[in-house]
Amino acid sequence: MSVYDQWSRGVQERNADALIACLHTNYRFVRHQSGTEMNRDQMAEMLRGFMSSDRVVVNNQRCLYENQEIMVEHTVMDFADGTREAVLSFNRLQDGLIILTESGATPIER
Repeated sequence: MSVYDQWSRGVQERNADALIACLHTNYRFVRHQSGTEMNRDQMAEMLRGFMSSDRVVVNNQRCLYENQEIMVEHTVMDFADGTREAVLSFNRLQDGLIILTESGATPIER
């Protein structure tokens, strides 16, 4: 099963542990919109919060490209604060896991 297949299944099933299992121990998340970074533990905490909230919804999830080294994904996300964003994520893969995510987000109207 590809990394994207594992990741998207975790999202569809709202299974934070399945998502966290896709992350390399040296994982970094770079959010270009805010200029901040998170490590694996911080990302795990965020994923648990997202997946446990009915107000966080991932819409239109799709893989734009994936090979052994990278995965590019686009989603439209609804957040608990009522905002909606189009999110483009670049993921670097290592050892079959996501080691780096860089994302850009554009606020959009509901």
